[in-house]
Amino acid sequence: MINPELVNKLSDELKKQKATVATAESCTGGLLAHTLTNVSGSSAYFDRGVISYSNKAKQEVLGVPEDVLKKYGAVSRKVAEVMAQGIRQRASVDYGLATTGIAGPTGGTNDKPVGLVYIAIATKDYVTVKRYLFSGDRLTNKESGCAAALELLLELLSQKKS
Repeated sequence: MINPELVNKLSDELKKQKATVATAESCTGGLLAHTLTNVSGSSAYFDRGVISYSNKAKQEVLGVPEDVLKKYGAVSRKVAEVMAQGIRQRASVDYGLATTGIAGPTGGTNDKPVGLVYIAIATKDYVTVKRYLFSGDRLTNKESGCAAALELLLELLSQKKS
């Protein structure tokens, strides 16, 4: 379960900074958007969430080029980056937050094991991408990815404040 204290702290910070966010999710399957909107008043900062589970959806909805998907694979630093940029631009928000990974229990390889998650946050000025490797069952990996994305966004907001 995702720490409600983390969600409330992030909500407060987004409201304080009058910042807006939209999500583009693959491996978290909407859990990130669900969690962000579990706080009363979330409409002040949350614009929209896209579940782009398939490569087709990543291309059509977020503008991830087919050649990028072929070259790097859907679970990659580059695809996470383009997903975050795509949702930020389409939603005209301050922060585009994207997740892509392998929740498991199937789908992993030696190069890309189950639990591998890339999280990206795009602003108008830069994109940051972090790689995580979680070791749980499917739901635990999804929750871990969601929590890591929320923590990363809170960390960026805190740096902006200071």
